[in-house]
Amino acid sequence: MYARVLTASLLGLECEKVWAEANVERGLMSFSIVGLANQSIRESKERIRSAITNCGFNFPDTRITVNLTSAGMKKEGSHFDLAIALGVLISSGNLEENIDLDGIAFLGELTLDGKIDPIDGALPMIIGLREAGVKNVVIPMANAKEAELVHDINILVTEHLSEVIDYISGNNALKKVDNSSKQIKAFGSDIYDFADIKGQAIVKRAAQIAAAGFHGMLMIGPPGVGKSMVGKRIPGIMPPLSYNQQLEVTQIYSIAGLLSENNPVILDRPFRSPHHSMSAAAMIGGGIHITPGEVSLAHNGVLFLDELPEFHSGVLDTLRQPLENGEVTISRAVGTITYPSKFMLVAAMNPCRCGYYGDPTHKCVCTETDRLKYVSRVSGPLLDRIDLHITMQRPKYNELNSKDKEISSKDLRAGVNAAFEIQKERFKGLNISYNSQLEPSMIKEFCHLDNECLKLMETAFNQFNLSARSYHRIIKIARTIADIDESKEIQKEHVLEALNYRLPEQFFK
Repeated sequence: MYARVLTASLLGLECEKVWAEANVERGLMSFSIVGLANQSIRESKERIRSAITNCGFNFPDTRITVNLTSAGMKKEGSHFDLAIALGVLISSGNLEENIDLDGIAFLGELTLDGKIDPIDGALPMIIGLREAGVKNVVIPMANAKEAELVHDINILVTEHLSEVIDYISGNNALKKVDNSSKQIKAFGSDIYDFADIKGQAIVKRAAQIAAAGFHGMLMIGPPGVGKSMVGKRIPGIMPPLSYNQQLEVTQIYSIAGLLSENNPVILDRPFRSPHHSMSAAAMIGGGIHITPGEVSLAHNGVLFLDELPEFHSGVLDTLRQPLENGEVTISRAVGTITYPSKFMLVAAMNPCRCGYYGDPTHKCVCTETDRLKYVSRVSGPLLDRIDLHITMQRPKYNELNSKDKEISSKDLRAGVNAAFEIQKERFKGLNISYNSQLEPSMIKEFCHLDNECLKLMETAFNQFNLSARSYHRIIKIARTIADIDESKEIQKEHVLEALNYRLPEQFFK
């Protein structure tokens, strides 16, 4: 007897419909799975055998062949278990042969006693099935929360194979996921508040500009000045994620297996702070299953690299493509996958190995050669792609003990949100959201400079030997500053302020 059950295959964020075809016929007892299935699928035979037996059914002692279509597409993952088990039950005569399963997809990993465990990548598979015209999908109960983000598809949840058998036999109904309303979390968590940082008015202003225009930022200063504190607080002043952005980020975390019962949906801006000992594959993604790397896990959020020169130069250079293109393409034997990676790079570093070059209170013990060797670990092309470069100094005693109220994250967020709304209106209908994403061809249209500003930029270009990229980035920063000030046109003071946020060249010469 023959049966087929609909499921799905995932490669990166791309989902394809897959039919699990099962055929039971006379012959020596065997159980074969074909269709370019990987090891995790081939091992499912023993899980399926035990699950069916523990649900009270007789496992067929004949020849069983399961084909995952299309046979030319590589498949991996344990989520095929449920569909294969149902196909075997129907084709073996344990269930009625005429059960109509058209339009219903099944996703789930089976345990030996028939329970259905959560799976990685449930969200992108549900979205892919919906786009392919599938109206119903059955998923594990543990994946229900992330599935609430997907609308216009009927999502049913289950915890055991016996429940699914009763459902397709018409004996009971499965619980339906309430996905009728869009989830947008009320924003305003101030666990990390800029008010905790004493002084440092310049870097707080720079952080506001960076958050408003999604500009990268590099902080240079001696140990203990608050570089890490600033980095941790930047996500708290950024605009809240939109529904589509929540969907994008949660899909990435679902594929990476980073969703949990306590954190089933990503509702706030991601903040990733990897250790400097990481590999290039961990940064951009890769491995046997081509999982997302840090640049994709930080999508729509902040990638904070503390102690920047301590990262391997090869790892840092992998950032150049995603910083420019907003995506990263990974090629392996199993295929080529593209993950989104529109992140805001925030980095921190000491001015030298000992950390005290230029510090008025501590003597630097590094030689000039050692210092230049240290800072040269960060390549010029990468520095050129970071918009704002801020020099931080040690706060004074009276600043640390001042009773004056410091500017808070809430105050900074107000300026960021105002600038964000201006940008949203400005770029309506375009495939960009922030000033930092402006292409050179768009700068004349959206970043008009009067004669005074042009003269100022000409002087800066010649005096500081700016690259074309640096020149355009300064103009985009000036546009963001004007947006924070709610100024329609870029003024001279906006350009002057933008010029101040450039490379502190005394540290790199």
